[in-house]
Amino acid sequence: MKRLGVIALVIVLTGCANSQNSQSNTISQSDVSAISLDSTTPFSVSRVVVLANGVAEIMTSLNARSILVGRDISSTEKTLESIPVVTSGHQVLPEKVIALKPDLVIIDASTGPKSAIDQIRSAGIKVVQTPESWTLVDIAIKVSAVAEAIGAPAQGVLLNAAIAGAIQSSQLSSKPRIAFLYLRGTSSIYLIGGAGSGADSLISAIGGVDVGAVSLPRPFNTMTAESLAALDPEVIIVMTKGLQSVGGVSGLLKLPGVAQTRAGKSQAIIDVDDSLLLSFGPRTPSLVVALSQKVSAVLK
Repeated sequence: MKRLGVIALVIVLTGCANSQNSQSNTISQSDVSAISLDSTTPFSVSRVVVLANGVAEIMTSLNARSILVGRDISSTEKTLESIPVVTSGHQVLPEKVIALKPDLVIIDASTGPKSAIDQIRSAGIKVVQTPESWTLVDIAIKVSAVAEAIGAPAQGVLLNAAIAGAIQSSQLSSKPRIAFLYLRGTSSIYLIGGAGSGADSLISAIGGVDVGAVSLPRPFNTMTAESLAALDPEVIIVMTKGLQSVGGVSGLLKLPGVAQTRAGKSQAIIDVDDSLLLSFGPRTPSLVVALSQKVSAVLK
């Protein structure tokens, strides 16, 4: 399965009650904070619809929320609640976009369907595709692209400098073996993250060893009892809704091989908000610190 196809499923996961998740160590949106600018600047556009993962968050941090008039469903920050959603799941609804009369629509490689984007362009609306971000290094590239698209490149320079200055050394005293599992129990999808999953960049940033990235061939790999036994992680990281979809920690431990790992035996399982884990934006420096603290806690 291609990485983009996998990640497109993340936000549409349906969850169970938090009571199923009582044994987990959760990192929620309220546990992190975003780097933001107070400075203001004129923009080259006045009405922007965002259909790209993480871009609405970047615009807010650029102090450009005032020109944001529409968003996709993956933009879940509380500060964006009043901004209309113009997608059905991850499918763009062109009629809703056009009705907002934007002068700019921002997309990325996963935005679709193509026919919807073509219809928006046919209405005379400018569409700009920004790069996706899968590592800490990608953040500055994406911020610069968004700032350029709205005519505020200087704001992008300022925000990138602030983010770079906020990324602290959160190296763990040891080098724990960590696995990222992508779970969607409702569809029986169970995958192990490898090199390029996005989680590998975060694990590296805290001084851990992503065992999937070291040993497996693809960004996302089929999870089997044998593959987990071979990796034998000390800590498992999952997305919150993914964990809920398998019945919480108790349900995760029933999946083949999980209970036999060191992480399973000690229940060293950390779940991170779905919209936060792989967003790679202004909240990432805070996430790195929180993740380092959680890993230290579950290893005690």
